[in-house]
Amino acid sequence: MTMPASTDNSPFGLLGRTLGHSWSPRIHATFGSTPYALFEREPEEVADFVAHGNWQGINVTIPYKRVAAELADETSERVARLGVSNTLVRRADGKIFADNTDVLGFAWMLERFLREKAQLPTDVLRGRKALVLGSGGACQAVRAALEDVGCHVVVISRTGDETYATLTDRHADAVLLVNTTPVGMYPHCPASPISEEAIAGLTKLVGVLDVVYNPERTGLCMAAERMGLPCESGLAMLVSQAFFASQLFQGRDLDESLVQQVENDIRRQTRNIILIGMPGGGKTTAGRRLARLIGRPFVDLDDSFTVDHGLSPAECIRTQGEQAFRKLETQTAQIAASRSSLVIACGGGIVTQPRNYPILHQNGTIVMLDRPLDELMKSETGDRPLSQSKGVKRLAEERMPLYRSWADIVLPCTGSAAGDAQALQELLQL
Repeated sequence: MTMPASTDNSPFGLLGRTLGHSWSPRIHATFGSTPYALFEREPEEVADFVAHGNWQGINVTIPYKRVAAELADETSERVARLGVSNTLVRRADGKIFADNTDVLGFAWMLERFLREKAQLPTDVLRGRKALVLGSGGACQAVRAALEDVGCHVVVISRTGDETYATLTDRHADAVLLVNTTPVGMYPHCPASPISEEAIAGLTKLVGVLDVVYNPERTGLCMAAERMGLPCESGLAMLVSQAFFASQLFQGRDLDESLVQQVENDIRRQTRNIILIGMPGGGKTTAGRRLARLIGRPFVDLDDSFTVDHGLSPAECIRTQGEQAFRKLETQTAQIAASRSSLVIACGGGIVTQPRNYPILHQNGTIVMLDRPLDELMKSETGDRPLSQSKGVKRLAEERMPLYRSWADIVLPCTGSAAGDAQALQELLQL
């Protein structure tokens, strides 16, 4: 997806106070509501912009969703019920219509999640209990969508009658858990609003959802994964609410398959490609080649370690010991892997620390470069203290099972860095 031009004269756009980087322009480019601009306005400027701005349809984000509903001439039932709007449309007669496509977006995500991931009918929630974490703005839309399918919703917040302290004691019968808090959002990832032990105490759960969409796999979702629970983070909600908004903007029905297309495009473009494997396996050379092929930044974690900590990995191991090195290596990995759209080459021992797996997994596809052992044994160990002290064969015995268990893809090395990079580009459809 290419980014459309963004000007204050665009007919479509996103209204907010501080927008920074937003995926909305490229999402709406696919849906056909373009040009699409980012309209940053201070609170005192909002009313005049809504009344007199040169726009046809706008999405509205925090902190202006409530005032958007108040400024509209007409509202949907959803806006009347919630008192907030994320979508405004200027009609032919000049009147402003307000809707809330966040409700529609979560409902769309929920129905697909139950059907495809949980493999359950939507009516499984009728008369059953869902826990919604957080009582902020996102909670309102999620709660409305859940109540529309007959679910009994309990909102959990830090204060009040229903808090995190009493979650498992009172609500072990809940069948769905939904996070609407920003906990775990980039760059504070992979944090989770509740512990894995608390999730385990909800013994009737059929699924876990998170409205956070960056990183792709939130801390909450990865905890659910480890427990074998179906889970999904919020990209589908983001894209589908934009889909319904774009239909309103253009006054026509769109092909629903576009939602999945946009989701797939965003994942391909933003998901890190993370290379793991034995020392001497070609991760750095293949990674650099791949990054050039697909136009992405390349990060070698060993080089980043040196920049972050003022000494090379080899020097750190020699002077401070392997345990100290591994702790610092995790810090470096966490910084790099929380970002997106990178090609990252990891040190050979990254897999020896289980804590590193969720750090890499949260926003990446993990690829093992599998070079035959006899070729590894012929290669130079270079400035690699562990390879020199233990030997390549022993390291392979310790690490090969870990590489394979962590990898989403195992790529047999082709014999050259250029060949490995080309194979990965084709395999990942980049």
